[in-house]
Amino acid sequence: MQLYVIGVNHTTAPIQIREHVAFNSDHLGSALRDLTMNNASEAAILSTCNRTELYCSTDDPQKALAWLSQYHKIEANEIAPYIYTLPDDEAVKHAFRVASGLDSMVLGEPQILGQFKQSVKIAQDAGTLGTLLHKLFQRTFEVAKEVRTNTDIGANSISMAAAAVKLSQRIFGDISEQKVLFIGAGEMIELCADHFAAQKPKSITIANRSIERGSTLAQKINGEAILLNDLPTYFANFDIVITSTASTLPIIGLGMVESAIRTRRHRPIFMVDLAVPRDIEPEVAELDDVFLYTVDDLAQVVSDGIENRQTAAVEAEIIVATRVENFMQWFKKRDAVPTIKALRDQAEHMRKSELEKALKLLQKGERPEKALEALSVALTNKFLHAPSHALNKTHGDEHAKLEEILKDLYQIKS
Repeated sequence: MQLYVIGVNHTTAPIQIREHVAFNSDHLGSALRDLTMNNASEAAILSTCNRTELYCSTDDPQKALAWLSQYHKIEANEIAPYIYTLPDDEAVKHAFRVASGLDSMVLGEPQILGQFKQSVKIAQDAGTLGTLLHKLFQRTFEVAKEVRTNTDIGANSISMAAAAVKLSQRIFGDISEQKVLFIGAGEMIELCADHFAAQKPKSITIANRSIERGSTLAQKINGEAILLNDLPTYFANFDIVITSTASTLPIIGLGMVESAIRTRRHRPIFMVDLAVPRDIEPEVAELDDVFLYTVDDLAQVVSDGIENRQTAAVEAEIIVATRVENFMQWFKKRDAVPTIKALRDQAEHMRKSELEKALKLLQKGERPEKALEALSVALTNKFLHAPSHALNKTHGDEHAKLEEILKDLYQIKS
């Protein structure tokens, strides 16, 4: 079994592809159990708006890739051009870089670490983590902490939430007279709501499937909550719409937005869809008086200030490279465990066999000194028989190489 990371991200695949292979967190546990049934011995899945990645221990990464396409009912050749398959040390390096924010759309952004930890917890609860992945993720989070502590990778980082505020200000200028709608009540929406609330808009509304959860967030930001089902009734009231839900189908369709534009008499609507799969039908972007942005569209905005973090990124990469080397040393030693166990088992068998012979000598009245002498000679001969026999039957370069190995193993100085 080898370690692999198989996936797509914002640098290899457009949102049209990423949304087809995204996983709903509510179904992640059952998906992991299905993946490990025949395709991998250990597995975890990291699925965010910017990436879907399978972390697995398997003898054949193609099995995991085939499972991914079958699970999402998409032809393997449709996603193959966008997939990366990273083995062993490359997989370890990738995990360390992702958790440290080095592989994010926003260099150094902190949200990915929390998302990574949540994915690992789901895998642990699902029972799909073994020794290898448990160790990998333990080291991954240690490296991410080290990078955050010892570099300025997160300094001057503009989040998606802050970027959404910036873009809305380009459309409306001062947004103190705008009505803002947030669809969903998860971590990303809460982050966005905090950023927009700081700008003191005219009103803030949270639309969510659960009125209780929506109300809890609304109270924190001095807003109000409505049910998602009531969205068509109120949609035309809002100037700014930010959405991020776990829905597998669009929540806002072309017809709803067209109706709202007519009601608003063509006053513009600024919309940001942070969901993958998308919450807003892509055709909405073609409407006049609508400014629709997806997570991919925010790339240029969030890259502001990246120059200030490039030096920190170089320092972080050095930390990652060193920690990858350390992990791979453990990983390679792990491969020797079965051999070491077999060697110890063989030695234990020899010990017990010769001990029994020595005890029988004592029972027959033999002097203890003679029994111990016989025991030590027999053990020495048995332990040295195999290496001596191997050395005697080799010749030339092979003999010289084996001789050097034996000198090293038995610490013989010559």
